[in-house]
Parts: sequence; C-alpha cells; structure tokens
Amino acid sequence: MTSLWIAADWGTTNLRLWAMDGPDIIHHRASPRGMGGLRSDEFAAVLDAEIAPWAQWSNAPVIACGMVGSRQGWFEAPYAQTPAPAQTPLVRVPESNVWIAGGISQAHPADVMRGEETQIAGLIATHPAFNGVICLPGTHTKWVRIAGGEITQFQSFMTGEIFSLLSEHSVLRHTVGAQLAQAQEEAAFDAACVGTLADPASVFSNLFRLRAEALLDTPAPDRARATLSGLMIGAELAAAKSFWQGVEVALIGAPALSHLYGRALEAQGVAIRMQDASAMTLAGLYQASTRIGETR
Repeated sequence: MTSLWIAADWGTTNLRLWAMDGPDIIHHRASPRGMGGLRSDEFAAVLDAEIAPWAQWSNAPVIACGMVGSRQGWFEAPYAQTPAPAQTPLVRVPESNVWIAGGISQAHPADVMRGEETQIAGLIATHPAFNGVICLPGTHTKWVRIAGGEITQFQSFMTGEIFSLLSEHSVLRHTVGAQLAQAQEEAAFDAACVGTLADPASVFSNLFRLRAEALLDTPAPDRARATLSGLMIGAELAAAKSFWQGVEVALIGAPALSHLYGRALEAQGVAIRMQDASAMTLAGLYQASTRIGETR
C-alpha cells in the first residue's frame, strides 16, 4: 500500500482524523459528527467533507475504529471472541476505500468493547513484552487482562455514565460543581475513594449525604464533585479488585480521568504505567493499516 493513509477514531459523539505518512502524523482534525448523530447513509459524505482539505490524501485508504463499526454505525464489523488478539480483523465498507476494525466480545460473563481494542493493540505494538492488566477509564471503563499478546478477559463498568447521570440529571445536580478543582479537592476525592473501597455498601447512603450536607451547610460544589467522583471510582475499584490487586496496571485514557484512577490505585500500592490515549489509538491503527490485505 501507499505510505499515505488516514486514521479515523469515529466514536458516538466525535470523529477524529489524522492524515498519516506511514507512522507519522501530517495533519489532524476533529469533528462533532459522531456516529450517534448520523444515519448509515450519511457517513460517506461526512468523511469526504472532513478530508476534502487534504487533497494529497484524496485516494488514500482510511482505517477506522470505534462505534462507526457498530450495528448502528456505517457498516458492522463483527466481534472477535476472547481469547483473541487485540488486533482484530478489518472489514472493508463496500464500494469504498474504508476499512473498519472489529470489536471484541466475551461470552461469560457477557461483555463487549469497540474502539478500546485498537488502543490495546497500540500498547501491545509499542510494548510487545507486556503481560498484565490494562485499565481504560471512560464513559464505560474497561479492565482487561493481557497474556501472550491476547485479550484473555475483560470487564466493563458504567462508572462514567453513572457519574454523568448523577451529576447532571439527579438531585445532586444542585450540589456538584461543573468541574473538579484538582489541586484543592483531591483530599475529598481520596477520602471518598478510600472509604468506599473499605465499605462499598455505603456508597448509596453517602450519595444522598452529599445533598444533605449542601442543604445544611455552606455548599462547596467543587468539593462535592470531587467526593462524588471518589465514591464512583471507589465503588468500581472495589468491584474490579481481582484485576488490579498485586499487579502493575497500564492506564489508557483522558489525562484528567486517568490521573484520578492512577491516584486511587497508587493509594492502594498499585504500580501505574500511564499511556497517552491518542498515541495508543494511532499505534493500533498503524498496525492495522499494514494488514489491509487480510480484510474480509
């Protein structure tokens, strides 16, 4: 294949594109035209419009990952079932120059991922000897076991989505601030996280306590947000303890959220390996771009 290609991370809410020359980034752009706002017959036009300024890449192959390959996306890329290599088979969109990476599924207990497998493939490509656990914080956080270059087991947690629902659509929307003032409020996060790890069943009553404290005392929205974050992440870590206890954990996610997960894990004596999410996505997509001949 030509050394020119386009990397696409096409999620539910956003589309991120990179014009690539081999492993090197030449141009980058982002769009809010995510899968969730498009019909299946709109994807081609959106992609053409977004890459139109990159004339040199007009005929370059596009390697995409994320929800673009879901049943509600452009073209469904099937799941590979665990245990499976993170570098899943590519599926070509008919009558196009677009290839989509498939997701990963797990039968027992039932679970799926789509998009994260490409970041995992990127980590394995850049750290071939890695055997251990990866945490991918996000709307639906993934905990993943890697052995021999394969995903052997994983578990998803809706922590990010529940945090969003509670902070924006529950009674707590009157209590929590718009953002966590990191330097000042980390102590509140730490206390809530450690307390929930010690007593996970207390999380539900502690959620309402946030509202009661705001009504009975001077409201501190940033502190309340930090506490809510600590309660949610603490509950997740309690449930995921079998993944992280006694092992090094690689974190792949947005910097601010990964910082919180890393802080919580380090407080439990866990060694952390921080990884840049975009870099891992591109590394995974680059590996996929070298396998176009293996498409279905």
